[in-house]
Amino acid sequence: MSRIGKKPIQVPTGVKVAVLDGTLQIEGKKSKLISPIPPGIRFEISGSQLVAHRDSEEKPYPAYHGLARALAANAIKGVSEGFTKELDLVGIGYKVDAKPRSVTLTLGYSHPIEFPLPEGIAIKVEKQQRSIQNYVATLIISGADKQMVGQVAADIRALRRPDPYKGKGIRYTDEVVRLKVGKKGA
Repeated sequence: MSRIGKKPIQVPTGVKVAVLDGTLQIEGKKSKLISPIPPGIRFEISGSQLVAHRDSEEKPYPAYHGLARALAANAIKGVSEGFTKELDLVGIGYKVDAKPRSVTLTLGYSHPIEFPLPEGIAIKVEKQQRSIQNYVATLIISGADKQMVGQVAADIRALRRPDPYKGKGIRYTDEVVRLKVGKKGA
């Protein structure tokens, strides 16, 4: 029994939701998103609420119920507020330069890495106050699609994961990197 699927979704003012054949079209001030509706699930708009219903209690419909409701809620939040992820760049000699549709990263390789940004994703580079040794900058990735924002952040982090000995690399802002003891400390 899906408790998530039963919760109604509040649709904020300025957000238009249209239930079409197999999809939800959600349009707001940030962008326009399309959320798929799994088979056996239907949505109804009542006032300023969007409610998901399922046709059967048999498997896999209860799981689809919660999934469809969560995807719709994320899309509504994305078009009204948006989502952000923050990455910290740590390491001597590391640099980052944000352009409108790409990011150039210098991460200790023999060449700079040009990372193209997908449509709907924006990136800012800020120097914030951090207590991390050799901190360089913070990359703020933002967009309306929660899945795409998370995937871009994961792809950028994968370019140079945090080193377990020195702590150099790209890490999430809230990520804790536990440093290992080197040869001389053992």
